[in-house]
Order: sequence, then structure tokens, then C-alpha cells
Amino acid sequence: MTSISSNTHVVIMAGGIGSRLWPVSTPQTPKQFMDILGVGKSLIQMTFERFLPLCPASNFWVVTSRKYAEIVQRQLPSVPEDQILLEPEARNTAPCIAYASWKIAKKYPDANIVVTPADALVLKTGEFVKVISDALEATASSSKIVTVGIAPTRPETGYGYIHSTSDEKGKVVKVSEFKEKPDLPTAKSYLENGSYFWNAGIFVWNVRTIVSQLRNHAPSIAAVMDRLEPSFYTEGEGEALARLFPECEKISIDYAVMEKSRDIYVIADDLGWSDLGSWGSVREHIAMDAEGNALVGKDVRVHSCRGCVVHAVDAKTVIVEGLEDYIVSVSDGNVLVCRLSKEQEIKEYSQNGRK
Repeated sequence: MTSISSNTHVVIMAGGIGSRLWPVSTPQTPKQFMDILGVGKSLIQMTFERFLPLCPASNFWVVTSRKYAEIVQRQLPSVPEDQILLEPEARNTAPCIAYASWKIAKKYPDANIVVTPADALVLKTGEFVKVISDALEATASSSKIVTVGIAPTRPETGYGYIHSTSDEKGKVVKVSEFKEKPDLPTAKSYLENGSYFWNAGIFVWNVRTIVSQLRNHAPSIAAVMDRLEPSFYTEGEGEALARLFPECEKISIDYAVMEKSRDIYVIADDLGWSDLGSWGSVREHIAMDAEGNALVGKDVRVHSCRGCVVHAVDAKTVIVEGLEDYIVSVSDGNVLVCRLSKEQEIKEYSQNGRK
């Protein structure tokens, strides 16, 4: 039976900019703070609510950029202000996780921690709570690091994979290895094998475990955190953070710890998960009309269109005619019209000017 634990802490990583979802997601207001699906809640609010059955609001932490402090406070008012940790610059996920872990360890040395991205979707929330609860039980009194795997529903080339020593779902089992994003034939072989799972980027560990693992596998980052630690919960923390945090190696937790440690486990299931990392994945989670068009906005009208996603929350009226498999997005005066087959290029298009 799942119950709220005062020892459980949830760390939400909310510093990314989601550039493949331009123009809705921008460096000024990235996707985790947007109502991408048109449901009345931002992705970070949905993430927060997803974990409330496991953890009181007072045990949530958000690591984000300094420039997003106000929007986090506005969208998650029940998270204590001193638990909104503001990175002076982005250094990837290993320094982000190290900062949160050292700070939690100082006040809560027995904490059992879940680290999650802010911007993913989980449809099967009941199953999700059970998976996280079982992972927390496994890490509470052991040195295990438990990752959350997603049972693949298609040969996806856009996700990294976790290769498990077993195809058993809903159980904590040893990880054999992590795999980078595969080509299509390899992804098909993973799907047929049954012991390969999508990597959701969700990690569960005891705070002592992750501090020890970072000391062992990322000693330069640990050394920065040790120098920073005396300033925690003091007026000097912001100044010390601005001075020391940029010294951290810019590296993901996957490369810094997960691919080096021998204590990695996975618990996998079908959770209705998506990273909502592209317009194609967003389209799959919006109600479609008879022609497969997914429409979000006050007054969106399509004529002779098929397989399109039209996202225009802040436009008065948008009319689209004669398009097939296109993205049309309007946000803050910016307009995107792009073939779905070219969605991986949107980041480049939006950053590099006219071609």
C-alpha cells in the first residue's frame, strides 16, 4: 500500500529550454512552464501533482535557472521558497543533481530521493505511483540506484534505452547497460527482445548513496559541492553558488555516474509515458479529429487537412487549409509552419536565421 513518507524527497529538474517545441517553448518561457496539451496546467504542475501521493509538498525541491525563479514560485506556490534552487548557469544534470543532493543531505541525512524531469507526461498515474513507491522501498536501506524504465510500445529512435538483465516488469532488477538512441533496425531488435526499456530519466536513491557515487565517479564535482556546502541555508549561499557552481564539469548524470556504477537497477512498466520532446509526440497526446488533426487554441479551424498539429493558444483565430502532416504553431507573435518529418530540425531553424 502506497503511503506518504516524511523521508521521501522529490527533486524536479526544470532548467531545460525545450527548443524542439519552438515557438511555444522558448528560453524565456520553456515548455515545462507551458500548458502544452491545452489541459489548464503546465507540465511542471502536472509533474508536481503526480508525486503528491508519495511526498508532502514541503519535501519538494526544484532546480532551475535563476531567471525562472519567479515563474516556479507562481506555478508551485506550496514548494518552500528556499527549496527552489537557482543555478547561475546550466552545467547539465550531474551538477544539478549534486547541488540538490548535498543541500538535502545537510538537513535530511536519511532522505530517500526521487529525481525527475519537469516536462514529461505520464498517463497511468496509479501505476506510476506504485513503481516509484517500490523503487523507494528498494533504495531506502541499500546502496541501489533505481532508474525507471518504460516498456516500449514502438521501435522509437528518439529515446535512449536501458538494457535489463530481465524482461520482468514491475520488479527492481539489475541493469546490464545503457544504450544511446538507436537506428531503426536496432530499435526494432530492442522491441522484439523484450528486455530493453526506454530511459525516462527518473532516478531513485538514498541521499547517502548518490553523494557517495558522485564522490567516487565525479570527484571534481563533489569537491565543488564540498566547498559550497558551508554556505547552505545562509545569506551567503547565492554569492558562493555564483562563484563556485560554474567550476563544475558540464556533464550529464548518465555519463558521470550511471554508466560507471555497478549498483544500477531498473523498474520498468507501461506507464503511458512521453517526454513530449517534439511536436510529433505532443500530437499523440491531444485529442484528434476524424482526419488525425490535433488542435489546441481558442478558435482553430482546419479545412482539407490531415495529420496536422495546430497549436495556437494565444491567437484569436487560426485557419489552416490543405496541409498534410504539418506543424502549425503560433505563440507570442512567432509562427512556425513545418513538415512533421522535419521536426528534428526546428531547433536549428529557430536559432540560425534564414536559410
